[in-house]
Amino acid sequence: MKMETNKKELFYKCLETINEKIEQYQNRMDQIKESMESNDIKTDYDEDNKGEMLSDFEKNAGYLSEAQEQKEELSKIDPDYKNERIGFGSIVETKEQYYFIAIPLGEISMENGSKIFAISTKAPIYKELEGKQKGDTFQFNGKEQEITGLE
Repeated sequence: MKMETNKKELFYKCLETINEKIEQYQNRMDQIKESMESNDIKTDYDEDNKGEMLSDFEKNAGYLSEAQEQKEELSKIDPDYKNERIGFGSIVETKEQYYFIAIPLGEISMENGSKIFAISTKAPIYKELEGKQKGDTFQFNGKEQEITGLE
């Protein structure tokens, strides 16, 4: 995989993923709100159900807020910038895996079939990668790995 051609694609795939999450949470909240409003019309609704809906609404509001913060964080990355050392916005290549240091989205599938793990700077592996360069090695889960590419 040639990384230079994929950083923009990766960035936009992450943006698309976080936008989908935001939309899902927003839709779920709208559904709950509609449901609660139609329940208010009835006089025999039970309080437990309403409490559950409210709890579900608040949970989704929390997820939405977190997803919006992640999107804001992601937007700070310049997809054209090439990193010399591993930091926020870097794509790291090892013999076993690709990592995108951005926001915690998990596995992202690229057009060419490769898989890249989008992780945050809070991920345990990031502590091992931070500040390193291409050719450096690091230990993670008791295994030594080499950084074979960096962008």
